[in-house]
Amino acid sequence: MSLDENDSNQPCYFFEFGLMVTGETEAEHLPKLFKSLTKSGICTFKVVRRINQRSPRTSSKRKLKVTGTEKIIPQKDVDEIGIPARQYLSKNPCGYLLLVDDLEKDRTNQAQQVFARYRLALDTILGKQKERASVHFLVNMIEAYYFADSNAINSVLGTSETDYSGDVETIPHPKNDLKKIYPGFDEKEDGGKILDHLNVEHVLSRSDTCASLRTIFAWCSKVLSKYPDSDSLEETQTNQYLLENEKLSEITKQQLDNI
Repeated sequence: MSLDENDSNQPCYFFEFGLMVTGETEAEHLPKLFKSLTKSGICTFKVVRRINQRSPRTSSKRKLKVTGTEKIIPQKDVDEIGIPARQYLSKNPCGYLLLVDDLEKDRTNQAQQVFARYRLALDTILGKQKERASVHFLVNMIEAYYFADSNAINSVLGTSETDYSGDVETIPHPKNDLKKIYPGFDEKEDGGKILDHLNVEHVLSRSDTCASLRTIFAWCSKVLSKYPDSDSLEETQTNQYLLENEKLSEITKQQLDNI
């Protein structure tokens, strides 16, 4: 059965979220960020591929013309993003894909173009099943969210931090800040331990912060709302993550309408 022939509306009693990531820490530990969702017993998260970060499209010798449009997609995006995404979804009728990239401060003004590049690769190759894949950003990188739950940092590093008073997605370089308070900070080893302790409900408890992270959880929660007899599950998730009428990413929230 081809991907386009697959019935994405079939009842699913267990969902698998495949993670396509760009960062080293994410490649090793990102599923831990979603441990509160897996407690439901109806889903799992796994890293399925690590890719290089993409920048806004520039001229390239190897491009693929999208039939019926004026859009041109770099061949490496087809090979490294689109085709692997298609293969993953073809093998997993109840699978969904999240492409998750770090959005460092110096790339902020390119976010819309980077998002468009990722989406073009997915939309072009996935066709009718493109709604089963989404693109999201960790802003400015995954380490930012540690500062919204100081208990997680303190329990691992033995520090005495307090929760960041502002929106952690505005911290210019959270990894450097961690190294300032703990010079021996190792982003993979220590970061993985912090993610073990990180309380995402607490991170998202302030409705005016973490728009990008909240949008990731909103998308996953909307997928999980497809679970048969999911009314109570959806209500619990909405309350848990403050997903209704709260701050979402202006760039990535459009994907919520396509599920």
